Amino acid sequence: MRTVAVILAAGQGTRMRSDLPKVLHPLAGRPMVRYVLEAVRGAGVDRVVAVVGHQADRVAQALGDDARCVVQEPQLGTGHAVQCAEAEAAGFDRVLVVPGDTPLLTAGTLASLLERHARSGAAAVLLTAVVDDPTGYGRVIRDAAGMVQRIVEEADAGPEERAVREINAGVAVFDGPALFAALRGITAANRQNEYYLWDVRPLPRAAGGAVGGVGAADPDEIMGVNDRVALAEAEAVVRRRIARHWMRQGVTLVDPATTYIGADVEIGPDTVIEPLTVLAGRTVVGRSCRIGPGAQIYHSRIGDGCTVGPSVIEESRLGDGVTVGPFNHLRPGTVLEDGARVGNFAELKNTRVGPGSKVPHHSYLGDAEIGRGVNIGAGAVTVNYDGRAKHPTRIEDGAFIGCNVNLVAPVTVGRRGYVAAGSTIHRDVPPEALAIARNRQENKEGWVRRRLGPAGDEPPEG
Repeated sequence: MRTVAVILAAGQGTRMRSDLPKVLHPLAGRPMVRYVLEAVRGAGVDRVVAVVGHQADRVAQALGDDARCVVQEPQLGTGHAVQCAEAEAAGFDRVLVVPGDTPLLTAGTLASLLERHARSGAAAVLLTAVVDDPTGYGRVIRDAAGMVQRIVEEADAGPEERAVREINAGVAVFDGPALFAALRGITAANRQNEYYLWDVRPLPRAAGGAVGGVGAADPDEIMGVNDRVALAEAEAVVRRRIARHWMRQGVTLVDPATTYIGADVEIGPDTVIEPLTVLAGRTVVGRSCRIGPGAQIYHSRIGDGCTVGPSVIEESRLGDGVTVGPFNHLRPGTVLEDGARVGNFAELKNTRVGPGSKVPHHSYLGDAEIGRGVNIGAGAVTVNYDGRAKHPTRIEDGAFIGCNVNLVAPVTVGRRGYVAAGSTIHRDVPPEALAIARNRQENKEGWVRRRLGPAGDEPPEG
């Protein structure tokens, strides 16, 4: 049977109290609607249709080419939303309806739901769950045979119905032609004055079959994210899933509870992630690395066998065997080639450091090209900005830059060139030359005695 999935993603989500559409709020760095999209695609559907409304363009952009978007305007409820998708769903045997705010659903659960529908011959099969606290969810009312009789939204439920602990997950698979025929007969006879998809009573008559319900094995899967509290709870579940996945892939997480790994991160086996580490965006970490504690790495690529201490790395690339010590900031465009080392308290921006080169401590290198086997002394700075434009610095293979050196760009230090400590260099240094650019030292003998008197005559402190 050919199946189309309809993702309901039109709502504003007023309880979020946000300008961002509810379905675009991120979980582990990924919009929650993307989790739903991946789950339905993983279940093997033939087409995905997303019903969008509030800030439709932004939601459609997040979905990209992976879903066909239709606009619901005005937004008159879930039943009306599915009706908006009828043209895109025409010709399909089954319709899988999934809310865009249920990011914890898995492809396996949806595949099981589709399989149950195929075997049962029912007009519809709903995903349900039995929970301790059903507040906020529609209640599932079954008949004596155990089939779903109706769904009662909480606002319309009486005392007996509110006591029911089986809830509607908002997920169901329907016989396609029967669904759209039944939707033409639903009304807005409820307190919200909306057209509920879950007024399922016409379906058996339209399809000549019953409505079944399947319980979710994991109640977390049906969690709807309607406010920031639920968002945080869903984030915790996603983070646990991500942590378990990477540990099963051979990655050691010393303390999973304090380690943040984004949904789009990749990590190689035998890597150790220390506590309080953040790996976010499209970051890739190679094999046999040690990261952290307290490292923050965003949208970067880390090679094999690297060591990264509590530093911040953004949009940068590290080769194999690179060491980045504590309290460094690698800003966008930084490349550390194989075996390079950055010690501590250094900032690099748009800079390439060649193989085996060292930036041991307390340096700023911006818009620089550093060759192989270069040593950068403590406190060395590339003076790259003249108030209007940034200028490049080039330090060729084997060069040695002494401590507390200013390299006023644009400038080049040639191959095996040396720059003496304390120099301010504003002209190119030829290969194998020593550049000294500082005032000569002058020692004034006896100055202290003349100024302060003999030893022991110093005035008291304070």
